[in-house]
Amino acid sequence: MFDTLLIANRGEIACRVAATARRMGIRTVAVYSDADANARHVAACDRAVHIGGAEPRASYLRADAILQAARDTGAQAIHPGYGFLSENEDFAQAAAAAGIAFVGPPASAIAAMGSKSAAKALMEKAGVPLVPGYHGENQDPQFLKTQADAIGYPVLIKASAGGGGKGMRVVESSGAFLDALASCQREAASSFGDDRVLIERYLQKPRHIEIQVFADTHGNCVYLFERDCSVQRRHQKVIEEAPAPGMTEERRRAMGDAAVAAARAVGYVGAGTVEFIAEPDGRFYFMEMNTRLQVEHPVTEMITGHDLVEWQLRVAAGQPLPARQEDLRIDGHAIEARIYAENPEKGFLPSIGTLAYLGLPAHTAFANGDIRVDGGVRMGDTITPYYDPMIAKLIVHGADRDQARARMLQALAQTQAVGVQTNVAFLSRLMQDSAFAAADLDTGLIERQRATLLPEPQPAGPAVLALASAALLVRQGLGAPARTATDPWDARDGWRLGGRYHRELQWVDNGETRKALIARDGAAWTLDCGDGPQAFQWRAHASANPNLAYGLRITLGGHESAGTVVLHADRAHVFTDAGSHALERYDPLAHSQDTQGEHGGGLTAPMPGKIISISVQAGDTVEKGQPLLVMEAMKMEHTISAPANGKVAEVFYAVGDQVAEGAELVAIGE
Repeated sequence: MFDTLLIANRGEIACRVAATARRMGIRTVAVYSDADANARHVAACDRAVHIGGAEPRASYLRADAILQAARDTGAQAIHPGYGFLSENEDFAQAAAAAGIAFVGPPASAIAAMGSKSAAKALMEKAGVPLVPGYHGENQDPQFLKTQADAIGYPVLIKASAGGGGKGMRVVESSGAFLDALASCQREAASSFGDDRVLIERYLQKPRHIEIQVFADTHGNCVYLFERDCSVQRRHQKVIEEAPAPGMTEERRRAMGDAAVAAARAVGYVGAGTVEFIAEPDGRFYFMEMNTRLQVEHPVTEMITGHDLVEWQLRVAAGQPLPARQEDLRIDGHAIEARIYAENPEKGFLPSIGTLAYLGLPAHTAFANGDIRVDGGVRMGDTITPYYDPMIAKLIVHGADRDQARARMLQALAQTQAVGVQTNVAFLSRLMQDSAFAAADLDTGLIERQRATLLPEPQPAGPAVLALASAALLVRQGLGAPARTATDPWDARDGWRLGGRYHRELQWVDNGETRKALIARDGAAWTLDCGDGPQAFQWRAHASANPNLAYGLRITLGGHESAGTVVLHADRAHVFTDAGSHALERYDPLAHSQDTQGEHGGGLTAPMPGKIISISVQAGDTVEKGQPLLVMEAMKMEHTISAPANGKVAEVFYAVGDQVAEGAELVAIGE
């Protein structure tokens, strides 16, 4: 076994690899960009080397800088994690040429499976069933359109070198094909440096099921069962679970054997994932092979009890697989939810900012347990526009799926973030969705259940207003009502000469001002949230972050409630078992000068990014819904469309310009 490992990645996967390496007694080296100088993965390793600027192409995609860092630190092996250079055959080859072990498959296997087109051709020869489509080299747009017309709509355009949902478009009609193709190719070129695509028939109600395979240099190859990754949005996985609900032993063996055959066909070594798309009748088709560790690998670790990163390191060091196929067993059920800094109510746009507060349930970190958290950021870290906005992966294990789902709901209720928008509430609704609960899974579930998964915001109830008000009073030094003092002048319970205390708090809730009238008469407290005064008591308990987060238990009108309230930047973020709510403290003086400052017909940038395409100019007449320009952020394209019919008065930016969140992009008049 080597003694020094360089981890050529960042975020939670770098921390994950470092955790196993530390347990095995292996010294670790981190690499970091300008934006990551104080990142968690840097602190997790024994040594760290700066490799360049914040943009991935200036740092984490610089094979030369990473190899030099490995040489300078005496690293005998490089673990690429996932993303970045993990599936780059040139990098794997360069590491081998430098005498450094690449913790992954040989370059030849990456090359064979790295191109979706080449991989499908290889699988076709091996007799693995394929979805009808075109996987050839001719990339002429009109030729591709002809192929799509022949396959029949809807079709799926996929970047040949793609992954992670980038460079993929579903096209419903022939007339929409060329525009979708151009967008897909731009995104593919930006993300992978390769704009080639393939086209496939888009299956109705498909499930996405993948098989974890592992091979060593001694001729052994096994599969560690399957994961169901059907719950997706924008072709990106949201929930992963293992084993796949409804999987029969016969079908599991068939898919496992097919995955092992695929791995053997390319002389595979290390961890890999063979992805299949399955129809409701049980037929399955090869989709692609990811020649690396997957984001969702913890659910496989949870049900098998094996550390897949340890397996990777042992195989890379020339050791045989730690287990044979007949030794592997499934224990219970595991579910993983990806906690992202994103805003589901705004099309899941990434949310940029500082993580002012992060609360997590009691858990194990990077190791199996009932609740496990694999995280790459800490409270106080900044979510930047340069990298994937994942905060953490929340993984739970149960004796069966129902218990795992219940445990996930509990864990999500205790996952609290302030400073950025998150998808936690959305994930909680997803866990409670009737289709998900019944395991009626397919890749269109989120879009089909959109009305219930993304409901209109509801006004805060009296308990939420009471919790927010109690937290503010506690922060301002007002103790619990039951607290007593020997000298009334020392009391901090609202005591006033004459025994009366009255205060009005105003909270802005989704644009509406809500009043909370607090009163004390003798020893009795009341709170009026609009339905008349009700008896009010509260008590704060110890918090890990005093003066920021307050754990509270209140009684309002005889009904008891509990929650955590985070007071940050004039807002009260209220977290309860029923969900979360953000209230803004209304200050009449601060709002007295409010004006209609925004341009009435202006369109603003929903997030920081770069303008990559503009389709209108001043003077053009536009219709509601017409695309105006395309922004790129975090390697994903976001189209800005006209909100109503009108005439373009001015376009404020040009292609290539970087814009800040909130920047006015286009002015539209009548």
